[in-house]
Amino acid sequence: QVQLVESGGGLVQPGGSLRLSCAASGYTFNTRGMGWFRQVPGKDREFVAAISGSGGTTLYADSVKGRFTISRDNAKNTVYLQMSSLKPEDTAVYYCAVGKLYGVTLGPYDYWGQGTQVTVSS
Repeated sequence: QVQLVESGGGLVQPGGSLRLSCAASGYTFNTRGMGWFRQVPGKDREFVAAISGSGGTTLYADSVKGRFTISRDNAKNTVYLQMSSLKPEDTAVYYCAVGKLYGVTLGPYDYWGQGTQVTVSS
């Protein structure tokens, strides 16, 4: 059974930083891409970042490019989202997800974490 356990969310001041972690289990971690998404009430879930199974390719939404960094440690079966220069509009529930297809960095996602709240406020 695939399981994703997130941590690292919380309250942070504008301009501050947070690192989200997503620990995965139940599959061969390095064979599938991973993604981060976010969602606020009343809006659709929004793509944030994606990383290939090997970690060699990363993709970012324009809204976070230059501020967020996605990475993975395949030895620890963990994907990270380092968030810097945070803005109030980054406030959302953040979800990690496992890619459904092999060899695809950004694509359909098969499993989702429980989500963790990130609040950027003074």
